[in-house]
Amino acid sequence: MNHLQKKKEQLMKQTGFRQLFSFPIDSFVSVITHEPGEWIIQEGRRPESLFYIVTGKTKIYVTHQNGKVSLLNIMGERDFMGEMELFHDHYHTKGIQAISRTTCFALPYRACREKLLNDATFLRHLARFLSIKSTTMATKYAQSSFPLENRLAAFILQTAVEGMYKEAHVVVCDYFGVSYRHLLHVISQFCDKGYLQKVGRHYVVIERDGLLHLAALLEKD
Repeated sequence: MNHLQKKKEQLMKQTGFRQLFSFPIDSFVSVITHEPGEWIIQEGRRPESLFYIVTGKTKIYVTHQNGKVSLLNIMGERDFMGEMELFHDHYHTKGIQAISRTTCFALPYRACREKLLNDATFLRHLARFLSIKSTTMATKYAQSSFPLENRLAAFILQTAVEGMYKEAHVVVCDYFGVSYRHLLHVISQFCDKGYLQKVGRHYVVIERDGLLHLAALLEKD
């Protein structure tokens, strides 16, 4: 067994990935790693595989007809990517970009799509994932009534990589539906309180506990 095979076997055991299916998947699965900033799925280009995140974080983007690009969601470990394309031939594929170094299992549609669509065990797991994903999105919109400081604290903790927050202000403004001025004001407050420290164009998370306290208030509604 070579190094790549050993790595796949180790990850399969760690994640319990085999248990998501009722058919043998080892021969179909490959392990793919993307570096921060790399596109895992290009918007508008149908992916060739169903992806399952083993480690790392990703961002989902969509481009509107006017050319504006919006951040839709953040994905993390044990999330699927490309699941809508499994069911819909004409689904408009969203762009998915790695935030941190991201390792995924990939299952090629061409080789096992019919097996996946007829696997009750897999479909139950996928249905659970989609219900959680839908609830998470609904919660995000419900939390729009919370002060920006609480929502931004949670977002920074979710997207920071190795303690460094690098998200573009214009994208974050659109994501939260707030003005550029308001966002800068809250970030400035975080810096004044010692939660963040600006380094060049980015921010280092200095006081994680302070951000955790603000983010935790979202869960007490």
